[in-house]
This record gives sequence, structure tokens and C-alpha cells, in this order.
Amino acid sequence: MSDENGTPGTVAGSPGRGTPGGPRPEPLRFFGTTWVHHDGGYTLRRIAVAAGSLLTAVASCLVLRFAYQGLALADTGSFVTLLVVVMFAVCSALAFGHTWESFRKRPDPDRQASLRGLLAIGFVGALLAYFLRSLTEAPGERLHRQEYAAACTQHARRTTRRTGNPSKKRRRP
Repeated sequence: MSDENGTPGTVAGSPGRGTPGGPRPEPLRFFGTTWVHHDGGYTLRRIAVAAGSLLTAVASCLVLRFAYQGLALADTGSFVTLLVVVMFAVCSALAFGHTWESFRKRPDPDRQASLRGLLAIGFVGALLAYFLRSLTEAPGERLHRQEYAAACTQHARRTTRRTGNPSKKRRRP
């Protein structure tokens, strides 16, 4: 959703809470628009998201351990085993960094598409970034709050009315 100026998270002329006919906040995954006023079970949702992402990361590590044991049973050699372990470690670190950065600024769609495979391999890092961010706020809340505040300010600036009657303005001779 965007207004005519391309501001993300806003719809021109749509009703919003607190600013009739103003911008509406963009919903976050698992939180909807509860992040705006921290209502509607926001704290419980944050706890659930933190616990869910941590449990999913732990389960994912168990699955990776089974994969490692499968490589050991297949006797593929130490080079292949080392290569797989390093690949998952590097991809997880890169996915963590990319996910963490996406909470601060919107990622470039072209770069996002090119990193899709790497992010899929490094899913444990992305889950851990999601867990750590949900300890302090809803993941992406700060970015969305900044965009929403900017959209509200821009809307207020566009809709403020002039003072005075223009017909009573003194004309120059």
C-alpha cells in the first residue's frame, strides 16, 4: 500500500486511527497494527513470536544435526563434511545480518531476489535475528513507526488550512 507520493504503509484518503482521512499504519506479520499503540495483546504476541522463533531455531538445529550425522554415516569424507558445516555457518551469519538490517531499512527488491537462496540456506540465522529483535520490539516496528510518523507529518502538512480570508488581501496599485 502506498499513497500518491509512494510513501509505504499509507493510503491516501483512507481512514486511520487518530487522523481521519489520513495515513494508515502498515500491518506487521503476526502483529497487524497493534504495534502502533501497543494494544490488542501486543505484549503477548511479542512473547509468542520470541518463543516461537527460538523453538523453531532449536528444532532447525536438530534437523541440521541429523543431516550432519547422515553425512558422517555416508562416509563422504572430511572435506565434504567441513564444506557443508562451513556453508551453513556462513549462510546463517549472512542471513542474520541481512535480516537484522531489514529491520532498520527496507531491503532492495533486486538484492532480496538475488539472496533468496542464501537466505533459505541460512534460515537459522534469520530465525535468531527474528528472536533477538522480538525481545525489544516487534520485528520491523521501528522502521514502520518512522515511515508512519513521516506519512502523518506529511499528511498534516498537506491538509493544514490557511489562516485569514484571501479575499480581504490588500491589492497593490
